[in-house]
Amino acid sequence: MSDTSALTTTVGASVEDGPTAEPFGHPTETFDVEPPYVPDADEIAAVEKFDDRFVDRELSWLHFNQRVLELAEDPSLPLLERTRFLAIFASNLDEFFMVRVAGLKRRIAAGVAVRAASGLLPRDQLQQVWAGSRELMERHARVFNQDIIPALRGEGIEIVRWSELDREEQRICKKLFKDRIFPVLTPLAVDPAHPFPYISGLSLNLAVVVRNPQTGTEHFARVKVPPIFSRFVPVGNQRFVPLEDVIGEHLKKLFPGMEVLRAHTFRVTRNEDLEVEEDDAENLLKALEKELLRRRFGPPVRLEVEESMDPTVLDLLVSELGVSRDEVSTLQGPLDLRGLHSIADLPREDLKYPAFLPTTHPQLAEVETAKPVDVFDAVRRQDVLLHHPYDSFATSVQRFLEQAAADPHVLAIKQTLYRTSGDSPIIDALVDAAEAGKQVLVIVEIKARFDESNNIRWARKLEHAGCHVVYGLVGLKTHCKLSMVVRDEPDGIRRYTHIGTGNYNPKTARLYEDLGLLTADPAVGEDVAHLFNNLSGISRNTTYDGLLVAPDSVRDGLIAQIHAEVANHQAGRESGIRIKANSIVDEAVIDALYLASQAGVRVELLIRGICALRPGVPGLSETIHVRSVLGRFLEHSRVFWFANAGEPLAWIGSADMMHRNLDRRVEVLVRLPGVRKVAEVGALLDLAFDPDTSAWELDADGTWTLNGGSVHLQEALIARQRRRR
Repeated sequence: MSDTSALTTTVGASVEDGPTAEPFGHPTETFDVEPPYVPDADEIAAVEKFDDRFVDRELSWLHFNQRVLELAEDPSLPLLERTRFLAIFASNLDEFFMVRVAGLKRRIAAGVAVRAASGLLPRDQLQQVWAGSRELMERHARVFNQDIIPALRGEGIEIVRWSELDREEQRICKKLFKDRIFPVLTPLAVDPAHPFPYISGLSLNLAVVVRNPQTGTEHFARVKVPPIFSRFVPVGNQRFVPLEDVIGEHLKKLFPGMEVLRAHTFRVTRNEDLEVEEDDAENLLKALEKELLRRRFGPPVRLEVEESMDPTVLDLLVSELGVSRDEVSTLQGPLDLRGLHSIADLPREDLKYPAFLPTTHPQLAEVETAKPVDVFDAVRRQDVLLHHPYDSFATSVQRFLEQAAADPHVLAIKQTLYRTSGDSPIIDALVDAAEAGKQVLVIVEIKARFDESNNIRWARKLEHAGCHVVYGLVGLKTHCKLSMVVRDEPDGIRRYTHIGTGNYNPKTARLYEDLGLLTADPAVGEDVAHLFNNLSGISRNTTYDGLLVAPDSVRDGLIAQIHAEVANHQAGRESGIRIKANSIVDEAVIDALYLASQAGVRVELLIRGICALRPGVPGLSETIHVRSVLGRFLEHSRVFWFANAGEPLAWIGSADMMHRNLDRRVEVLVRLPGVRKVAEVGALLDLAFDPDTSAWELDADGTWTLNGGSVHLQEALIARQRRRR
């Protein structure tokens, strides 16, 4: 879709650059502006004349991970939480290289020289990404070695190298090596009879140089550091040594009769994004299983080495791995700091955030009996807007499904699963329901990135229990968060529905901030029932009363509402737009927001991750303000709020403002029913955008700056939740 057509989109228009799947339909009566406002050619031109109006998405992502690193640098945060942010930064950057950098390399190799919306060619993007990421990696290593290690030592937690161990600690390590580590190790030599071994992605390795004392010939060997052992080996008294140090000290055991000359750690990151041709559901399942095996053999995109590495060894690695010098990161060790999660998990509550336990939402709380509340009775009386992790997932969504599985009046359960935990009670409830004879439909998205293996396993388990398992639609990922229970009641069949912004994962529900709506609203239930039929069968329902559904109507519907706010402002009515999302990249939505700003509409965006929009540009986006909140919980909910001439409207749902969400995924936004629920979301946004709330703020040049606010959003919400007990 061109920028021009994006600005003139109205409800009912097709997505020209979307997938080939059939449309999912349009909302029938969502907006109150008649006739709908449509920008004219001059208004469109006023936006499009700004050639540099989009920040590069890859560079914006690096700025996001920089904000994570700044949390690790913040001395006001508890020390073990700072340590955990170092681990999160490392994991984030690994995935960025495996997917985004790998994608840039593919485009360059294929000769696809298409400019990004930012105006950069893939080669320019890659060059700037490497410059930015290298600086961040060096800063990351420096923070760990110069700030975190000394601070931990001051609290009695020590991460030391082998030379710093005393004799007793070395004895402990020697015994561990002999009894457990040595039997697992496999040294792989490189010589005419042994080709250079395959180095698996993200594995930590030792590059070892040994010499034959009889011939004087030097040989290279690789020893993989086993990931099954603790990254940092405990030696007692809260002292730890890197696992590679323990192995490196005992290399003579692996190469008896040889002289060990040098040993250096290195690590390779590979392209691990899946590429699968979809034919039909069963073929897709089998193809994914094969592709997961192939993933380990993707081409390398990054080589990390310790700064002490011998130049000749580095030359060998560069040559054999087929990486360029630009793809080598030379860092102060130790490498692979993802393992710092184990340090952050130490039982030192004095060095962590104060303990927090979610509470049951007041509408679902027990009254005078220890018996759990009847979720169906509570939802039948009034819709429930859940805010996790402040509201307990276990006593709301999980209980909803568990009660449905056990309730003899429940006839059917329909559920989408994108990511779930390994021991999920959600899975158990669905299995119990199927075994009890209920109709259970589960839409499992087996293409959820990096969760494919888990989802294949749970799909098989659900199938064996008698659930109807469907893998979604060809060409589209099913990313929407839906659950529907069909119950036989005295006054007839009633549908109970949960629509959320987060995955049905009880573990991440304690760490991710998300919203969810539990409702017995017949119109919402009717919409969701039609959508499930679209996903599982051949229904071609094309109208929804309260839903926006991608790939067809999310972009169109939101742009139409943005245009409606322009019309309200021009007519002197109350106007305003507030959006909370993980990322905003889609050029059509951004251009619509620019147009609203040029008309004078106030626009506030709370974006955790990538933001390709430039706020505060004179003549383009002077009324747009962008904030980002990172902290104890991962801000994950998506909210779309509009002033609507004094009668605010709000949607929540699964869709971020990115091409993949709007064009290549099944996403759902639900319009919140009733004034009270819209007001609840409005109050949350009021706090988030309050000038005193601490947040990073985005400048027109793409720079994020912490504003120094005294109120911390998540702490304020925790305090509110505690007062509610």
